[in-house]
Amino acid sequence: MHIPSWPQADESEADLLRAVLESPQWGGFHPFVAEFEQSFAAYQHAAYGISAFNGTVTLELALDVLGITDGDEVIVPAISFISTATAVSRSGATPVFVDLRENTFNLDPIRVREAITSRTKAVMAVHFGGTMCDIEALEAVCREHNLYLIEDAAHAHGSEWNGKRAGSFGIAGSFSFQNGKVLCSGEGGMLVSSDDKFAEAARSVANCGRVKGQSFYEHVRLGTNFRLTAFQAAILLAQFERLPGQIERRTANVRLLKKLLSSVEEVIWQEQPAAVTANSWYLLVGRLTKGNRDKFTAALAAAGVPCTPFYPHTLYRNLLYSEGGCRVMECPVAEARVRDSFWLPHRVFLGDDPTTEAVGEVLRKALSCSVSIAVSTASLW
Repeated sequence: MHIPSWPQADESEADLLRAVLESPQWGGFHPFVAEFEQSFAAYQHAAYGISAFNGTVTLELALDVLGITDGDEVIVPAISFISTATAVSRSGATPVFVDLRENTFNLDPIRVREAITSRTKAVMAVHFGGTMCDIEALEAVCREHNLYLIEDAAHAHGSEWNGKRAGSFGIAGSFSFQNGKVLCSGEGGMLVSSDDKFAEAARSVANCGRVKGQSFYEHVRLGTNFRLTAFQAAILLAQFERLPGQIERRTANVRLLKKLLSSVEEVIWQEQPAAVTANSWYLLVGRLTKGNRDKFTAALAAAGVPCTPFYPHTLYRNLLYSEGGCRVMECPVAEARVRDSFWLPHRVFLGDDPTTEAVGEVLRKALSCSVSIAVSTASLW
């Protein structure tokens, strides 16, 4: 069993980095930055790409451009990385935590509708693990209530819903290129949009309030410097070349693993609606119907298979929100998932067929360990 390491790089990255080093421009105005912005936005079926030094600030940028501020509310899922919520808090608005649809690990559109008030201005939809949420249902809710739809697509590079890619449904889609993502440069982010006015304003804010065609020292709006560096763009251009093939490899291996474990009833994998026509497989997410989740994940780790026993709590149970600053709807599904769920990272599925078969056997043994208190982990290996 050989599970590949991550990130992966070769001479392609070295050559492009060398080109930047030998150029007079190492910052965000190097041609590599614009080239990557255009290529990635087109790949995600969007007209414009505005890069930034990480994905978190692209969420903050989107809220800033939309004018979301004090007194406003933004609906977010109860399960996500903290940036989904803190971007709202840093804008001055209030995150409203809403439950997940059973077995999807994604926002429940019905619960979203129930959470809307006169203060609600936007819904932030997360495509958890790379599996797109029911984005069309969320679009319908947002249209009905005149809300902005923002996609937190940090997990979903290349993911599709009925052939249309993540980030192209809402007013904007945010992507992360952090070290663990399927497309990475250590840190980095991108906001994509097909709305002309939004994209123009976002680029201006991210570039110190400048406007294309005017003097470098003319600043027409309150902005800041979110620019991606040429070094990050160089790495991303090389990584981007590999992304489609890596998604294809992960998809094949996930299918193989699920086939090998088709008779296993103790695991329910994240639901894959028929409308999900492509998945980045950033994470393979599942939950145990019986057995001890922590014992299961510990057994996997002991056998050399990386596995995370899900988030330790819902977003609103972070100390940050324990004394307020948010609104919390009832979230029984999310609360259950932090107790019984786990995920395998994408690098597990970048190996060959024998590796995937070995991972399947380890999973079977780990399940046996988790349901039998009498059997020690050590005796299984």
